[in-house]
Amino acid sequence: MPKRAKVVIADFIRDELEPERRILGNLADVVALDATSEDQFGNRIDDADAIMVYHSLSVTRRTIERLTNCKLIIRCGVGFDNIDRTYARSRGIPVANVPDYGTEEVADSAIGMMLTMTRGVHLYNSRLRAAQGPWAHHEAVPLRRLRGSTFAIIGLGRIGTAAALRAKALGMDVLFYDPYVPDGADKALGGLRRFDKLDDMLAEAYVVSLHCCLTDETRRIVDASAMARMPKGSYLVNTARGALVDTDAIPDAIASAQLAGAAIDVLETEPPADDDPLIAAWRDPSHPAHHRVIVNPHSAFYCEAGIMDIRVKASQACRRVLEGLPLRNVVN
Repeated sequence: MPKRAKVVIADFIRDELEPERRILGNLADVVALDATSEDQFGNRIDDADAIMVYHSLSVTRRTIERLTNCKLIIRCGVGFDNIDRTYARSRGIPVANVPDYGTEEVADSAIGMMLTMTRGVHLYNSRLRAAQGPWAHHEAVPLRRLRGSTFAIIGLGRIGTAAALRAKALGMDVLFYDPYVPDGADKALGGLRRFDKLDDMLAEAYVVSLHCCLTDETRRIVDASAMARMPKGSYLVNTARGALVDTDAIPDAIASAQLAGAAIDVLETEPPADDDPLIAAWRDPSHPAHHRVIVNPHSAFYCEAGIMDIRVKASQACRRVLEGLPLRNVVN
């Protein structure tokens, strides 16, 4: 009797595995390790036929080189920088992602963060809670009308497009920078303004929202010099990947009023250290960032339906490879 296949969920999932076992149970045993680093794998992952990886850890060469039977590493999410996909390719192991989950939730979160900052909601709430300043609208002066203001997107993929449509619905002038988007996308989406140079777009941006993958090209694409190119009193939103932004530069940009606010859902190191410059400023009641920075715990993707979507889609990808069917969304 042939040995049953083994599918390992490396991290994040720790419950009864109902959707995974419903989809894979007649083909494979499903095991959840709930690890937070590769060091916790032991030898429990070495003989896996497929591996599901969320965002709590990285899968590097030292794990991949031990895999003896792996036919797929599926990144349960959009970004895939936490998997050494180049080395996996050299071992003949495809790496795929799930690009069509969480699109609405992340776009909604980006727009929600933008609205919370640009309408003064967060600033008013934070200062009133701290009993700082009068009970008056001028605590957030000046606020601008959103209609006609510029919403600048870095990365016009699925989520970037969803955010663009939401910003357009608010009457905003939507700009984007993405050299990999085919010509005509700006017209198909109802007249977005395309920029070939990032610096030129930043110079016009009231709000900058990041929606690109993390690559060598995009790492710290928004740094101190990029923030300095934005108009004084502009806003920054990152719901994509933490290392896209040099967050160490945000406290000074807030203190100088170059940025009026920043909303950060993702950080390069999660959870961050207490002495991380952004976190330290955000927690310090005497620093302007205390009232003008929003930090969320890499949660823009989350809703119950979205979690179920990703578990089902990742399980279906594993089933395809176990049945010998063509793979979808291979990124290496």
